[in-house]
Amino acid sequence: MKILVLNCGSSSLKYQVIDMETEEKMCSGNFERIGSQKSFLTHKVNGEKIKLEEHVKDHAETLKVVMDQLTNEKYGIIKELSEIDAIGHRIVHGGEKFSHSVLVNDEVIKEIEECTALAPLHNPAGLLGIKACMEDMPGKPNVVVFDTAFHQTIEEKRYIYPIPFEYYEKYGIRKYGFHGTSHMFVSRRVAELVGKPVEDLKIINCHIGQGASICAIQNGKSVETSMGLTPVAGIPMGSRTGDLDPSVVTYIMKKENMTPDEAENMLNKKSGLLGISGISADNRDIETALAEGNQRAKLALDHYHYAIACYIAKCAVAMNGVDVITFTAGVGERGPESREEICKQLEFMGVKLDLKANKDTWAIEGKISAPDSKVEVYVVPTNEELMIARDTKAIIEK
Repeated sequence: MKILVLNCGSSSLKYQVIDMETEEKMCSGNFERIGSQKSFLTHKVNGEKIKLEEHVKDHAETLKVVMDQLTNEKYGIIKELSEIDAIGHRIVHGGEKFSHSVLVNDEVIKEIEECTALAPLHNPAGLLGIKACMEDMPGKPNVVVFDTAFHQTIEEKRYIYPIPFEYYEKYGIRKYGFHGTSHMFVSRRVAELVGKPVEDLKIINCHIGQGASICAIQNGKSVETSMGLTPVAGIPMGSRTGDLDPSVVTYIMKKENMTPDEAENMLNKKSGLLGISGISADNRDIETALAEGNQRAKLALDHYHYAIACYIAKCAVAMNGVDVITFTAGVGERGPESREEICKQLEFMGVKLDLKANKDTWAIEGKISAPDSKVEVYVVPTNEELMIARDTKAIIEK
């Protein structure tokens, strides 16, 4: 069985084709700057990277270019689109309607559309991808996997916000959480590495990259997470604020005469590590500046590491303990310095790193805690696409 996995962003489209007999990736690619004159596709197959510069105005045109690459005589991995058995789609927001992945039908499309206000940049793009696949590959099953679904097991007392209850009833304003597919994949994988059923473990997964969230996973289920109504909440990120006093927003809006859209742009694209450091939203750039003695770079990273450690402690409270801490995503997999600084602040919980193992574990899977650590610590590269493909296969086989 060959499954095409699509992840449609507001101006990008990432894809993989996975052979589910072996769970091996046959090819992958990323179409960037959709709608711009500078749009381009990077297609990877058999260790080779092919770059194609082509202007596309929307996701429908983008998908047609991608399909051409899949069947390309030189770089393709199939002869005809009919060889694709199903398509799995990542959808960011499923609201309270979806607690698991589902097969696409008219009702599902309608309900995703109703969640658009909660993810205005991502849900419409995901829907365009679904509709394009239904048009280009009629009759092929499409499955949607929601970022929010894994967190639907969080208790009401933890997801409700202390604002007038009518806003929850009218608009669904509550904590939802994101990166659910990644949190689910990593928790299942680390359970295999530890050699225990995931249902017997208390896991805190740190998905830290440009976007970042922490998740407490008990008995295989999400019980607490850092992101909220939107992916801006929680720990500070590359250019997103994370949690802050809400009056900060209204105060700045009044002082700077900001519109709601301008304030939202500031919170999403000008804050976080970029906002404090004034250098970059990329940890690598800030670490370089830190090595050169830049004090704002130091302040940004100190705040970042402290906030992550604090949320890990909060997740431990939610589970009354922790057995395993995992690091994943860009910084989690490739940031030994950040992992060390975060774990230093968790020594009161019995966390102790093997410093050599931590330094040597870069973008690979491995245990990085010391033998006498009371909490095991692992690096586990995430694989959201494989998780989506697994869900898609399970659903269509029913």
